[in-house]
Amino acid sequence: MGRAYIASSRALSGLLCLLGVVMAVSALARGGGPLALGVVLGVLFAGLGLGRLLLARGTRAGGE
Repeated sequence: MGRAYIASSRALSGLLCLLGVVMAVSALARGGGPLALGVVLGVLFAGLGLGRLLLARGTRAGGE
């Protein structure tokens, strides 16, 4: 059960990071500036996903 939770957490964190990058690139491609809502939210999503990935990196399935 613990390994499935950690694996799904890592997968969702990776998807969150990818979604943020796609949001930021899409907003920039559509002519938004660096402070456009899509860019700011995209960077925040990517940072949140990356932070969760980094925090989950040290987690073990056995609770060690």
